[in-house]
Amino acid sequence: MMVGTGLGNVLVPLRASAEGWSSTAIAWIGTAYAVAFTAGCILTPLFVRRVGHIRVFAVLQTLLAASLLLLALVPHPVAWGFFRALGGVTLVGGYMVIESWLNERVDNASRGTVFAAYMIVSMSGVAVGQFILPLGDITKETLFMVGALAFGAALLPVALSVAPSPQPLTQVTINAGALFRKSPAAVVGSFLAGVIFGNWSYFGPLYGKAAGLTETGIATMMTAAMVGGVVFQVPFGWLSDRIDRRYVMALAGAIGAAISACMVMVAPTDPFAIVTGVFALGSVLFTIYALNVAHANDQASADEFLQVSGGLLIVYGIGNMVGPQLGGRLMDEMGPDGFFVAMGGVYALYGLYALWRSMRSPALPPAERSDFRIMPALPAQTPESLALDARTTDVALTAVSDGATGTDPVREHAATGGRT
Repeated sequence: MMVGTGLGNVLVPLRASAEGWSSTAIAWIGTAYAVAFTAGCILTPLFVRRVGHIRVFAVLQTLLAASLLLLALVPHPVAWGFFRALGGVTLVGGYMVIESWLNERVDNASRGTVFAAYMIVSMSGVAVGQFILPLGDITKETLFMVGALAFGAALLPVALSVAPSPQPLTQVTINAGALFRKSPAAVVGSFLAGVIFGNWSYFGPLYGKAAGLTETGIATMMTAAMVGGVVFQVPFGWLSDRIDRRYVMALAGAIGAAISACMVMVAPTDPFAIVTGVFALGSVLFTIYALNVAHANDQASADEFLQVSGGLLIVYGIGNMVGPQLGGRLMDEMGPDGFFVAMGGVYALYGLYALWRSMRSPALPPAERSDFRIMPALPAQTPESLALDARTTDVALTAVSDGATGTDPVREHAATGGRT
């Protein structure tokens, strides 16, 4: 499934550009996808409760494959908006079914290992999908067929499995007012992080094309950002565990704004220089969302991790809807430079707001903070992936006071949608 996702995410904007559509039209396609993806986080648990995991997954993968094939059959921007919306809502459903199976099998002792393995497998799948792009012609139907075949292949191990279905999926709810009062910097930061990633995911490939990269170069550039996101989360996380996280958020915003400004001023055309610059940008492309989650959970009680993180996920998804609109309009007005102007401007807002919030309230002492955890540098996250995070063991610590029970309260918490 991740191979098909990686291929589709770079193929769609490049093919749309090859059709001669404006950046604004492409932006609306990206917004439709983000709206549907976020809605899918809410709708999928309802479908699973009605007909079960395997049937839902079978339908989702079939519709995912169909959504790619329909793009090839009907090359029109309005139709693509509907087809990408179909792909968004079905892709998040596929994520959630797979992740719920992992949550059912994992225990607290192995949660961190399973979460790391899930990150590695998922990122590898995305990278493989991106590197399929150079093997075909984006103006033909072949690559769409390959992506559809990947989604179809994802159905086989699930449909043939004899393992029992897991418990119902986590149902996300959000109390925006309470979440904002608890951690304004994390809420605003998550929205802005979503804007940045929404712009990156749709217009990053188009920037690479405008800069003169080949399909292989574009795939390398997109993968370099993911790798940079994972590598640099370690030093940023280490630093944020020792000083006010909002200072580190401000630093990340400043770095993102500075790198974006350099890319505009230098306007590199050498592939190595472009990939190097994007690798450096990746250091804060995915890191800022992880910092938001860590900061929000510093302000929350241990048993609120899923609720707080799930709420931030919805806020992040709303930002994803806005990101393509900003990048698309600036690229229509300014050309390729508009991409990094949009990135730099939002990074600057992110850093300045975090710095301002640090002046409004004192930081928690390091001993009272939750530990920073690396978040997956993936195209998206879901509420089910949050339950795989090692910080959910905090729920177990608060739910079981005497240690006498043999049940896994984390699993129960996720299975009942956070109602335990």
